[in-house]
Amino acid sequence: MPSLCRVRRISLAAAALLGAVALCGPAAAQGSGKLRVGLMLPYSGTYTALGVAIENGFRLYVAEQGGKLAGRELEFFKVDDESDPAKAVDNVNKLIKRDNVDVLIGTVHSGVAMGMAKVAKETGTLMIDPNAGADAVTGPMCAVNIFRSSFSNWQPGYAMGAVMAKRGHKNAVTITWKYAAGDESVNGFKEAFTKAGGKIVKDLTVPFPNVEFQALLTEIAALKPDAVYTFFAGGGAVKFVKDYAAAGLKEKIPLYGAGFLTDGTLEAQGAAAEGLMTTLHYADALNTPRDNAFRLAYAKTYKLQPDVYAMQGYDAAQMLRIGLAAVHGDVSKKAEFAAALRKARIDSPRGPFTLSASHNPVQDIYLRKVEGKENKLVEVASKALADPGRGCRLQ
Repeated sequence: MPSLCRVRRISLAAAALLGAVALCGPAAAQGSGKLRVGLMLPYSGTYTALGVAIENGFRLYVAEQGGKLAGRELEFFKVDDESDPAKAVDNVNKLIKRDNVDVLIGTVHSGVAMGMAKVAKETGTLMIDPNAGADAVTGPMCAVNIFRSSFSNWQPGYAMGAVMAKRGHKNAVTITWKYAAGDESVNGFKEAFTKAGGKIVKDLTVPFPNVEFQALLTEIAALKPDAVYTFFAGGGAVKFVKDYAAAGLKEKIPLYGAGFLTDGTLEAQGAAAEGLMTTLHYADALNTPRDNAFRLAYAKTYKLQPDVYAMQGYDAAQMLRIGLAAVHGDVSKKAEFAAALRKARIDSPRGPFTLSASHNPVQDIYLRKVEGKENKLVEVASKALADPGRGCRLQ
């Protein structure tokens, strides 16, 4: 009996007449046609600038590869996630069921990312998270087809907890939005800070995306802690930093935070941000050949300076290329795609990083200080810090 492939070749002319040519052999295995990429990012609201920067970074890397990744052209489909967890499942299903995307890129808000990850895991759709640090994405919700190009919320928080204890602070107040990212960042901070002997005076929260901070700033002034640790991002970070300084607290109680407090926000924060110290997996003026080339290309292309969000989008595209190259463009080979990424040493503008068993970056976390309009490198706060991946059963 002739093979199925041979039968298909013999009947090619007949199939063509019917408008249904079947592929077989290596050509089919390598993937054909355009790779359908679904961008589910915030294009409105407090995180708009972050979503735009991620997309810019992603497209920059694709452009540097001649418009193709592993030989496949890309076709983009976009959905505004509105930073609304309640809409996450419906929005991601628009991309998967309506647009038939091959890979999902998203998002910024941790609550939305968890909804995305749930659907990606259930459907087996490739997903690369270019920002949202929800610990669960590479923790209990981990999957062979889910990857992160950014960080876990635990990582910058944990690094800052060690830094603040080392700098002699004995007690601290924490303040953040009451949502997954804020809770997990604060928990990472508290884990390291208390391990080093520090004491938490009080945890303060405001509902997301509320930016009315005055009552809590008055409470901080009354509590008189040695220092404050915070997690805010985007428009909320701008408002908090300006309000903290206006309340007269900046010179009395040192403010520290995860790097999102001052990344992409310095222009709007102005003098209120000067001198603030944050921890993150990226800093301005790393002054490495890889980072310098990235920053120059981004500035020329978009007439903007890149930030951590642009870098994470760039690396999401880089990770996608590495995985696609290993499977010759065939996105159905999830295990082989994952194995290639776990073996890779990714040449990022942030510095080289690898992926943990749960698919989270193992990376240096930097201590940065605001000088003018830059988050200048002070030192490496934590070398090759790996998220513990608690609850991940991926082997």
